[in-house]
Order: sequence, then structure tokens, then C-alpha cells
Amino acid sequence: MQIPSSPIRPLLKKLITQGLKAVDAQAAVGRAISRQGDELIIGRRRYDLNCYKRVVVVGAGKATAPMARAVERKLGRRIHSGLVVVKYGHGVPTNRIVVAEAGHPVPDRSGMRAAARLCTMAAELDRHDLLIVLLSGGASSLLPAPVAGVTLADKQQTTTKLLRCGATIQEMNTVRKHLSRIKGGRLAELTQATVATLILSDVLGDDLSSIASGPTVPDPTTYRDAVAILKRYRIWTVTPQRVRQYLTRGCQGLEVETPKPGSSLFRRVQHHLVGNNAAAVAAVTRAAREAGLRTFVPAATVTGEASEAGRRFGAMAREMICEGKPLQRPCCVVAGGETTVTVTGKGTGGRAQEFAAAAALEIAGLAKVWVAAIGTDGTDGPTDAAGAVVDGDTVDRAHRLKVDLEGALKRHNIYPALKTLNQLIVTGPTGTNVNDLYLLLLL
Repeated sequence: MQIPSSPIRPLLKKLITQGLKAVDAQAAVGRAISRQGDELIIGRRRYDLNCYKRVVVVGAGKATAPMARAVERKLGRRIHSGLVVVKYGHGVPTNRIVVAEAGHPVPDRSGMRAAARLCTMAAELDRHDLLIVLLSGGASSLLPAPVAGVTLADKQQTTTKLLRCGATIQEMNTVRKHLSRIKGGRLAELTQATVATLILSDVLGDDLSSIASGPTVPDPTTYRDAVAILKRYRIWTVTPQRVRQYLTRGCQGLEVETPKPGSSLFRRVQHHLVGNNAAAVAAVTRAAREAGLRTFVPAATVTGEASEAGRRFGAMAREMICEGKPLQRPCCVVAGGETTVTVTGKGTGGRAQEFAAAAALEIAGLAKVWVAAIGTDGTDGPTDAAGAVVDGDTVDRAHRLKVDLEGALKRHNIYPALKTLNQLIVTGPTGTNVNDLYLLLLL
């Protein structure tokens, strides 16, 4: 883990490491499942392996390779076959479960080939089989399976427009579910097998229908919802024609809806949450207390436009210094969440980097104050950074080095600026994915 040199470098590394360790995907799945002879135990559910001809493991998401390793350790040769799809660079060695790599956040042809193979594997299973599904954040992009009449290019263009317009993950997934043969409960619909889904949540509030676009979960959203979202963000008219035509047919009842809550097909499907953002926040908070810091966790998660959220977070430092509320030094505010970025232009950056840069403008001139923002998967936007850490001297240092921090933030081109200032945090793939972590430190 690369963290810029500063007085808090050892402390910050300890806090981030503890947060990531608490939601390590392999460890989380290892805690959630166990085996007693021929009985597989997942959470409170027991599966008698003697009742199944085949046990097949499929899944997708940035953290599903280590999740697959954990399942292999428990089931070994009882696994008939398996396939999980991860983002490029996020694969780890496995024995019986194939790990494929594909594009994220924009889907690509490798992902489409893997999705087709996964669909075939699931469809071949019958009621005498057990299908274990592993899901983590990123699966919506990694499993593109376009509906008839919609091309991969159409989905790529639609995804790109949704990413740039500032739509929330729930809104993006509502659209994607209605353009997919896998998402929105349709993977469960494809198979006759008993389904056990293990989920590492990257959605605030842990709405199972939104995580990975809910391939084995009833979908409460509709074609009308998908159209409304595209119109709300004023991208309906620039969305590919085939997408608009398909969604319009869906609204007219000419395309089959995704399976809804109450459908009998979900009686043979169970879901097990193995980790989430709250667990990471709790671990960081414990580590901060052990380091002798007063701690505070805001009741609300951090959401909204990244730069605005960063400014609010930074402004909290001034309030604490002036009023001593809610904490006095030395202290640490720990928050979790996921912001959005409404992109204009063609800059390079990410939501955690924009959050940190905006906070830097608010804490300028404050002594012994730091703000860190990090994506728990180790990637923030299309960059090699996980996030950034800034302090009260960041803005002054930017002036000295002739770096226009505020201008870079407005242009959504913050990565080059923070790289020049040596403020980036680089972790590489972390083996997990549970939204973002935000820290405010006053020493």
C-alpha cells in the first residue's frame, strides 16, 4: 500500500488495513460457510450434499475470485465445475473454478462471452443440482448479456452515459436489469437448481435487488422505471435507438418483465450477506480507538456529488476546531458511503479523489488536519489510485507547485493534480469491494 509520506502515514495505513481486513472477501466467505461431513452450512441454512448430483459455482464481481477460493477450500472435489468473472487484474489462482477477466465499468466482449457461458452452465442444471452464486460489486458490468435486439455496443454506450450523468448505482442497475438476460432475477429464472447466493455488498443499505443488479433476487423495478431514469437525467434521446425501442416495448407489455417479489421461483433461492460497508467502518473505528483517538461515526452515510460531499466533510473540521463538537482533538471521524460524479469534459479522476480534493479546499490552512478517501476495491475511477489523502497544507503546496487544484476539480481532471502533489493512495486490488471509506483526522 502506497500512502504519501506524512506524520500520519503509519496511523492511516493501520486504519485502512484494518478496515479492509474486516471485509476481506475470502475470509468473509470462509466465516459464512462451513462443512460437517456431507452437510454444507451457509449461514443458518443446511444443504445435504448427498441430495445433489452436481454442485456448480458461478458468479461475478471484483472480489469473486477470492470468494471462489474460500468455497473451494470448503467443498474441494465436491465442486463439479465453476466460473466467476472479475475485473482485469483482480484474478487469483483457483483449482476447480475458472476465473475469467473482463471489462469494468464499461462492459466488453470478454464479459459477454463469459456471461453466455455462465448462462449455459446455469440452464443445464435441474432440481437435483445445487448452484452456488458468488456476487460482489462490479458484477453488473462484468456480466453483459444483452436482450434480443440490443447489442453490446448499445449497452456500452448506455452504461457510459449513465456513469457520466451522475445516476446512483440503484438507478443504473434499474436500467441494466431491463436490458439483460441475467440481471433482475433472471439468472434464477434460467435454472431449475437450488440456488445459494453469497453476497459481498457494495450497495448502501444492502438492497439485495441492487447489488450486482440482483441476478437471483426478485426485481421490484419496471420498464417504466428504467425509462423514467433515462429521461430524468436527460439522456433518453441520446440513448441508442435499439435500447429505447426495447424499453418502450417493455412499457407497452410487449416484452416480458423481470420476475417480481412473490414469484414462486424464488422459493428455491436463498441469499446470504457476508460483508458490507458498515463492517469496514466499524473495524476502522475500533482501530482508531485502540490508537487513542476519540471517534465519531456520522449517522448518515456519505452520498451525493463527490465534490459537495467532500466540502461538507472538510467543513466539519473547522466546526470541530472552533466549537469542539462533536469531538475534541485527538480524534477521528469515520464514515462510509458512495458518492457520484456528474462528469463534464474528458478528465481523469475518481469519486474518492474528487472528495479528497474538495475537502482540501475546506481545510486549507488548518494545522494537523487530514482527510482521506478510499475506494475499498483499490480502484477509484479509471485510475491506478484507490483514493487520496490531503491535509491543511495541500492547497498552499498546490499554489507553490502551480497546480490549479480548484480548476482540476471543476474539469473533473483531478488525478494528474493529485499525482503531482503526491497525495494519491495506491493499494492495487484489495480482494474486497464494499463502497468507500472516509476519514477525518485531527491530532
